[in-house]
Amino acid sequence: MFPALQDLCLASGAELIGAYAGGVASPVDVTRACLDRAEKINPALNAFAIIDHAGAMAAAAMSEGRWKTGQALSPIDGLPVTIKDIVHCHGLDVRYGSKTTADVSALPDSPVVERLRAAGAVILGLTTTPEFGWKAVTDSIRHGVTRNPWNPGMTPGGSSGGAAVAAAMGAGVLHLGTDGGGSIRIPASFCGIAGLKPSFGRVPAYPASAFGTVAHIGPMARSVGDLALMLNAMSGRDLRDWTQGAFAMPPVNPRAMNWAGVRIGHWARPPVGTVDAEVAALISAVLSDLALAGAIIEPVDLPDQDDLPEMFRRHWFVGAANRLDAVAKADRPLLDPGFVATAEHGARYSAVDRMQAEVARARYGAQMDQLLAQFDFILSPTVAIPPFAAGHDVPPGSGLESWTDWAGFSYPINLSQQPACSVPCGFTQSGLPVGLQIIGPRGADEAVLSAALIYEQMFPERFLTRASQLPDGVL
Repeated sequence: MFPALQDLCLASGAELIGAYAGGVASPVDVTRACLDRAEKINPALNAFAIIDHAGAMAAAAMSEGRWKTGQALSPIDGLPVTIKDIVHCHGLDVRYGSKTTADVSALPDSPVVERLRAAGAVILGLTTTPEFGWKAVTDSIRHGVTRNPWNPGMTPGGSSGGAAVAAAMGAGVLHLGTDGGGSIRIPASFCGIAGLKPSFGRVPAYPASAFGTVAHIGPMARSVGDLALMLNAMSGRDLRDWTQGAFAMPPVNPRAMNWAGVRIGHWARPPVGTVDAEVAALISAVLSDLALAGAIIEPVDLPDQDDLPEMFRRHWFVGAANRLDAVAKADRPLLDPGFVATAEHGARYSAVDRMQAEVARARYGAQMDQLLAQFDFILSPTVAIPPFAAGHDVPPGSGLESWTDWAGFSYPINLSQQPACSVPCGFTQSGLPVGLQIIGPRGADEAVLSAALIYEQMFPERFLTRASQLPDGVL
């Protein structure tokens, strides 16, 4: 067995595929190891809503047969993946983290799950999410509190927090997240992994999100290469998703790039609040390194920046009201009170308020396209603050009222629909991860991943996940 595969749970997708092809590892062995890891971490960290042993092992056995006969279906055949408990997955009881939802296990796969299965991916189970994915931390009425792998007293972020924890702890290689206001990037930052919110429309979404066209689907993983593997497997036109537009975006093939002459806009001020001093210092250090490598860096603010919080509320909070409307009144006492309050806030907006927000969004989106015609990338903190206490929507004692008050570096890019990747950029003095966000023009997912890839090659030690840092014998 190759040294890189001594821990099957921490090998990259590329390493595993090479090992499968060379006959030195099998999908069955890797899947069994990842299932065992999922069971070990779940009591303390609550990453999984469902662990599907039987389904995963059956899929792994089929993949192993294909590799033995030289008939692998794709570059991800036999790789263990997880699905967020918000995306339909035939045979698994997706509940959106809620006690009010019906069993949809008999329904067909969503397009992304259908594509992952067709590529030979092995689905380990469903990862935890807050109710309906409504907030940027992961705790739900149905499944309880999910905890940060670097410090279980802290939140992993959300709403794809279970996926981020699973990735950081080696319970799967590829992880499916959703991102309507930062739900891939925030937990990627808080858990020290990589996560990509693709350009809107690259990955098909069905059924349509109750929150509208701010909602994206994307990959989460321990390495940039694995983000690309998963993105290509999920991408493409699907006629069930009208919002995609008429043309599919081409596959991505990220390559190491040279920073010399690359134009970078440094976005340092969130729409609300301030940046934690340790976060700011880590981002500043990255920018200094990129400048030494030849990048041209200028400070930027986003267009209409001071208007973005209200613009987003008129989209996201109205989306919550839309989702609440589908819940029977008799079941509403079972809901997360925070979700209900957000939905009630959204219900107070008028139709004119909502349409005014659409007009403002169109203006802002066009201005963002124009800004990113001037820069190759915009770089920022992924989140303005480090992880805080688990079980809270905002840092205790902060005086903040909503997750949107501390997530101002993420939701503006949902409004404008550009690709944005979070990569690890270091740790606070208390040992909690911090993320760097790389934003590119719409459709430039390959360029964003190429920038993330050369960054990973410059700083490989920053991509060492929590599981790799634990003493021998702990897992």
